[in-house]
Amino acid sequence: MSQEFAVPSSSRLERDARRINAEHAKVAPGEIAIGVIIGRMSEFFDFFVYAIASVLVFPQLFFPNVDRLTGTLYAFAIFALAFLARPIGSVIFTVIDRRHGRGVKLTIALFLLGGSTAAISFLPGYAQAGVLAVWLLAVCRIGQGLALAGAWDGLASLLALNAPENRRGWYAMMPQLGAPLGFLLAAGLFAFFVGSLSTADFLDWGWRYPFFVAFAVNVVALFARLRLVATEEFGRLFERRELKPVSVRQLIRGQGGYILIGAFAPLASFAMFHLVTVFPLSWVTLFEGEKAVSFLRLEMLGACVGLLGIVASGLIADRINRRNQLALAALLIAAFSFVAPSLLAGGPAGETAFMLIGFGVLGLSFGQAAGAVSANFARRYRYTGAALTSDLSWLLGAGFAPLVALSLSSRFGLFAVGGYLLSGALCTLVALTVNRRLELRE
Repeated sequence: MSQEFAVPSSSRLERDARRINAEHAKVAPGEIAIGVIIGRMSEFFDFFVYAIASVLVFPQLFFPNVDRLTGTLYAFAIFALAFLARPIGSVIFTVIDRRHGRGVKLTIALFLLGGSTAAISFLPGYAQAGVLAVWLLAVCRIGQGLALAGAWDGLASLLALNAPENRRGWYAMMPQLGAPLGFLLAAGLFAFFVGSLSTADFLDWGWRYPFFVAFAVNVVALFARLRLVATEEFGRLFERRELKPVSVRQLIRGQGGYILIGAFAPLASFAMFHLVTVFPLSWVTLFEGEKAVSFLRLEMLGACVGLLGIVASGLIADRINRRNQLALAALLIAAFSFVAPSLLAGGPAGETAFMLIGFGVLGLSFGQAAGAVSANFARRYRYTGAALTSDLSWLLGAGFAPLVALSLSSRFGLFAVGGYLLSGALCTLVALTVNRRLELRE
């Protein structure tokens, strides 16, 4: 057994997982895929719970002294804090990973993620605690960001590296299924409580339940992932593929240029990610007079289309390769950016078209967005390189997307949002072009 899996500082959960594995040490590829999907679903559930509450709850609860639009912008500003914290979290948890092992790091990260999300359910509002309530919300949000960086387990990279050469796209899309599944769970919970409770009861206690559920979801995800990373066989697979953490300093010195390319390559997908989930919910509830529960149900239908789009991305990518698939999706996003404003402003029929087309295009793009250029990294840098580029691409593409989109649209109209989305598509195409030229030179 490698030292990484025999450290005396292992958590109790990790030891329990090893005990379970004593009678079942063989890890099938299907189990890896299931563990990856469950893990990603728990992460996205935590983030979508916060994102939806940023529109439906936090403006009234934490920013009651300003108008609803300003309160939502403030909530979106705090939303961005997690994305700012993620690169810092990668540095911190890389040290923990190198010193104490992947299982210990994962246990700390998922408990911090679930704990930070669940803690929000107990926060007082501005009426009870004043500005302290806002600071506590910001601390919890930063905790989410730090934890999400630590939740990187390398499972997705291992899954892709062990996939048959002609099936890389299919296996690469599997972790991405966790995003729409997490959104469906979060949106479903909020739709239930918004539709079942009075506005007073929802703002008083109903909104807290989805946050509290997050802790239970993360405990399940933790055991599902430790079931894999705690086995000797899995440790050998990581060592064989050289998926070991290196310091961020080593990574930057060794292959720093690929970090920038990897950060910009999925920008279109990550920008669109929040522009078809969080932003439209804020727009229709603030300016269109749409009821939140009906629009959440529409978004859930769109998420189902997104699931199909992600699956289709795997089939297409195996025919035209992952980077061509990402470029094709960027062109589709660019085209969508020209019609999206008029669709979202087109009443119920336009909103439905916006959701279904938007989620479909997002699925085709997002299905291959994670690690599309990770193969650029030498194997010794790939584990840390994939984690850091993911952090930076989410920061650049998605972290400020709801804030920027709502700010622009409230001042200049929805067509400004189309321009913002188009800029992300152009960044993706430029990054992929630069990446291709570098490959040809080598």
